[in-house]
Amino acid sequence: MNANIATVWKQVTPALEQELVEFWREQQAIPNEDEARKRADQAICVLRDQDGALAGVATAIVKVLPRLRQPMYYYRIYIARSQRGREAFLPMVRESRQILQDFNRGLERPESLGLLFEIENGKLGKAYPHAYEPTFDATFIGYSPRGKGLYVSYFADAMLQTPAQIAVAPGHGGVRRNTNQSLPAQQQSG
Repeated sequence: MNANIATVWKQVTPALEQELVEFWREQQAIPNEDEARKRADQAICVLRDQDGALAGVATAIVKVLPRLRQPMYYYRIYIARSQRGREAFLPMVRESRQILQDFNRGLERPESLGLLFEIENGKLGKAYPHAYEPTFDATFIGYSPRGKGLYVSYFADAMLQTPAQIAVAPGHGGVRRNTNQSLPAQQQSG
């Protein structure tokens, strides 16, 4: 694979946003333009093929899973069918992790402890069946409400933060708590 990974975290230009929207539409990954524009703002890095055409993108948004009660980057990666395989996936994951880890080191208080993966692609689930995957330094933590495998990859030296408050559904025992006020409700995830 003769491809290049470029960092775009917090640097998405209007031209790149439009290129991402068109890429996702052409790939039938995110056909809704408004959704694609929101996702474009979350881009960490992009993969370009040998001709400079967009071939993949990694994105992240901070979410708090009730089981962890810690902020994590919900990590997504989309690679064009022509570029798929470990030779594209692993470099994108490793580069994304490094970019986000470095970004958080520069913050007074980290906004995330690491990456959260929800393995949607069945081929990836079969390619990485272990409880701990050293190839991308991730540990299996259970299943999402959609039945997909969840993995976390913590940044080096990540320190636990005060646990986020979560809402307890009526009838599940315990006291109903307020939703974490430090994150918008749409960034909360089960």
